[in-house]
Amino acid sequence: MSQTMSDQAQLNVNITESAQTYLKGLLESQNEEGTGIRMFVSKPGTPQAETCIAYCRPGEEKEGDIIVELNGFKAYFEGRSVPFLDEAKVDYAADKMGGQLTIRAPNSKMPKITEDSTIEDRINYVLYNEVNPGLAAHGGNVSLEAITDDMHIVLKFGGGCQGCSAVDMTLKQGVEKTLMERVPEIKGVRDATDHTDKSHAYY
Repeated sequence: MSQTMSDQAQLNVNITESAQTYLKGLLESQNEEGTGIRMFVSKPGTPQAETCIAYCRPGEEKEGDIIVELNGFKAYFEGRSVPFLDEAKVDYAADKMGGQLTIRAPNSKMPKITEDSTIEDRINYVLYNEVNPGLAAHGGNVSLEAITDDMHIVLKFGGGCQGCSAVDMTLKQGVEKTLMERVPEIKGVRDATDHTDKSHAYY
């Protein structure tokens, strides 16, 4: 479970003093010694990305977590989520209703891509920045469903692209071409969408 100093150097998350005090109070109310927090991003690199903080009880740590000692407790940051947590800020502001914990993670939906980024991150980056803006004009979107062992990627079309009669042409001439140019490891693209549902189709 250990992590190197270089791992921590890559972690750029600001948990303010007020947030640490609030989280420490929540952890103490659990009455389970050694419980910390775990911060991660679900569906990272996609428009559906959500930044989450959960309890991390003893034994729930995961391989690859980056562990940071905070004010009286440990914070575990999911290794996979670290690029998406860059510049994230967790803050707590007291108010008449008791206060509110806020999490801002500006890179959760669209991380900074580097040479070390995973193929999944690079695909999502291209889909989010280059493919979906064009499909949005037709009320459509596309998301990554899976990457096969033979390096084909499986996409799911939604919105105006679901049930659209031109989706095969869009897939082959537009999406596949763009992705294979930007991510050379890809061997091809497949469509996992049920196009028999034409309720939102754009013609």
